Formats: sequence, C-alpha cells, structure tokens
Amino acid sequence: MFITFEGIDGSGKSTQIRLLKNRLNKLNQPVEVYREPGGTYLSEEIREILLNSTHDIDPVTEVLLFSSARSQLVAERVIPKLEQGVVVILDRFYDSTTAYQGYGRKSLSIEQIRILNKIAGHGIVPDITFYLRIDLDESKKRTEKFEKDRMEQSGDEFYEKVIQGFDELARQEKRFITLDSTNPREKVHEEIWDHVSDYLGLNH
Repeated sequence: MFITFEGIDGSGKSTQIRLLKNRLNKLNQPVEVYREPGGTYLSEEIREILLNSTHDIDPVTEVLLFSSARSQLVAERVIPKLEQGVVVILDRFYDSTTAYQGYGRKSLSIEQIRILNKIAGHGIVPDITFYLRIDLDESKKRTEKFEKDRMEQSGDEFYEKVIQGFDELARQEKRFITLDSTNPREKVHEEIWDHVSDYLGLNH
C-alpha cells in the first residue's frame, strides 16, 4: 500500500505519520516512511540545495530539482519496498509539486507539471492521499517559532495559492481524503486509521 500525506507547513503531517507508523508496527505490518524531497543520499543532497535560503533558484529549475529528487526516491526506495509488500508512507509527493510549483509559483502550466509528475513518479499513483487541511493563519501560529527555510519564506500570497491548489486537487482526485487538521490529533488519527485499516483488511 502506498500512502501520501499532503498539506502546508504546520498541518500535522509528521505527527500523523508517526502515529500511523506506530500503529502499523504494533500489528507487525512492515512499513517505511520517507520525506520529500529526500529519502536517499542523492535526494537529500538536492533537498539541501532547494531549502537553502541563500540560494536564488529559478522557478523552472526549482520544479525540475524537486522532480529529480522524487525520481531517485521512487526508483531507489518506493518501488522496491512496494514490491516487497511493505506499506510505504511519504511525507509529501507530487501533489505538493502541483500545489507549490504549479498553483503557487506558476513555474509551469498545471498540465506540464502533471506530465512531469508522471515521469518523476515513474508512473506510480498513491492508493490514498491524506490532505491535512488548515488555513494560513493557523499554519503561521503553529510554525512561528521555527526557523524558515527558502520555501517557507515565500510569503502569504504564495501560500494562499498553495492552499487553493491543494483544495482543487482534493476536488479532482478521488484518492484524496481531506481531514480537518484543527481537530484533536487523536480524532484525526482515528479517521486516518479507519481508511488504512479498511484498505489493508485489518481489524480496527
């Protein structure tokens, strides 16, 4: 099973991924978690370039770098693990590229980005994508104490467009499950578990 988590910064992805992984581990279900960009040596090197706030990166270069990191992760980690029957969980996948680089940066047209996503994703599609939705004000409250990387310094107008992008994807893609991430984390986790356990045929 291939699960992805999407949402803007502060939406609780890391917390929900940790809770889900722990629950699967208790049932002896093999599970691997990777972050995007990252997850392999090469992809982590690209991540360092992308998030370094001292770099001035052209928008097209940015989308190509994200896609390159993704391609390496999918080829080196995701596909082999899925073939072994492991549940693979990603903290972001190509939907982030559509929302951030497509709707936010307008690096390329949405259609061009969809083509690029298919190539960089080696044709694989998540079984379920959990979209943890919060508004921009809540995101800023949750992240105000953290140091901002290059992407996080992009400003309010950019992030409003990113949220619009995720909302549009949630309307278009049947695999998207939108969750109100302002709810208590235990409630959000149980909603996630209901979907995952049903898919895997596990006892709740």
